[in-house]
Amino acid sequence: MEGGGQIQRRNAVKRHLQQRQQEADFHDKKVIASTYFSIGAFLVLACLTVSLLILPLVLPPLPPPPSLLLWLPVCLLMLLIVLAFMPTDARSMASSYL
Repeated sequence: MEGGGQIQRRNAVKRHLQQRQQEADFHDKKVIASTYFSIGAFLVLACLTVSLLILPLVLPPLPPPPSLLLWLPVCLLMLLIVLAFMPTDARSMASSYL
């Protein structure tokens, strides 16, 4: 019976240490999260968000861009698709890592 009591005590100690470790980890994450943005950076982001929400409602509409400029994102997308599906020479890649 005494052996069982020792095992229970060891398990209780392990659980207590794990709980303390979890609390310390939570506190560390909380400290990191609170120092991730300074007050100044948070205010800049808040002002930027407000301006992006309000300025389009206040400013007059802009004229459409030139038609040639409208093709730029389409061409970039086509280039990315071509590059994504372009086959690579696997033999030269494998030899460069050796």
